[in-house]
Amino acid sequence: MNARFNRFAPSLFACAFLQAALFASPASAQSYPEKPVRVIVPFPPGGAADIVARQVIQGLSAGFGTQFIVDNRAGAGGAIGAETVAKAAPDGYTLLFASSSALSINPHISKVSYDALRDFSPIALIGFAPNVLVIHPSVPAKSVKELIAVAKSRPGALNFGSNGTGTLSHLTGELFMQRAGIKMVHIPYKGASPATIDTIAGNVSVLFAAYPSVSSQEKAGRLRALAVTSAKRVEIAPNLPTVAEAALPGFESSQWWGLYGPAGLQAPIVNRVNAEANKVLKNADLKKRLAADGAEPAAAGTPQQLAAYHRADFEKWAKVVKAAGIKAEY
Repeated sequence: MNARFNRFAPSLFACAFLQAALFASPASAQSYPEKPVRVIVPFPPGGAADIVARQVIQGLSAGFGTQFIVDNRAGAGGAIGAETVAKAAPDGYTLLFASSSALSINPHISKVSYDALRDFSPIALIGFAPNVLVIHPSVPAKSVKELIAVAKSRPGALNFGSNGTGTLSHLTGELFMQRAGIKMVHIPYKGASPATIDTIAGNVSVLFAAYPSVSSQEKAGRLRALAVTSAKRVEIAPNLPTVAEAALPGFESSQWWGLYGPAGLQAPIVNRVNAEANKVLKNADLKKRLAADGAEPAAAGTPQQLAAYHRADFEKWAKVVKAAGIKAEY
């Protein structure tokens, strides 16, 4: 009898352990979070992603009654912070405030140690921040269609500036050229400020930039704004048409932010954080603060909708990078 029991003891122990785990999982998810949650922001303090992240994370802390702590892990276009979360335990206590730069663009430009589509659990789409298409006043165009016509009549004569090779402003310009069937010369800069300064000086013809960084110059007449790159008009510049409605139907290029956990994060935890994040995004003060920075919160959505949006964006930029012949930087 004892021998028979000893022979089956490991199996009985395994079954008991599995049963305990199954019953424990919902309970742990239900009581989540039981300690502070670390949210990795893969960019430096003070940038757009950090500003948006801190406002949302503050709302999560208030909603859960537990601290959600910002942890800035900048470097490699967001890859360092993303890698930290990809390797973290899927227990809900290490999350990622991701951007399209880190999860949709960077994997096509640089060598990263994670799979952007498989190594993370999508939780909630947070918001969008489009670029604005501006030109130097010397360019004889007052609409997107006129700009395209000028570019077609003088192939390669116009140039466009960007915040650097592989940045969203660069790829937006490449997407614009591909969709419009035009050729402009790309001039990369080390950041938005020098690109804007050279556009004001007339050394750059066309620039895709965050609206707050060029709005004062546009109002002063030093730059001419033609359109925004988002799918719909933005609150900060309601009179500007979208590129899509002005000339290129279906055109969209926006920085976006999403909340993720490591792959394998329990669905009950994902759903709880998703529900709380969607509550935060409905806050009127948050909407006002984001609008001042040229951004807007996403409508309430599911983790599955974030996953679908991310995949479509990822595949779009893969095609743009390949068509433009942009080489990976190793």
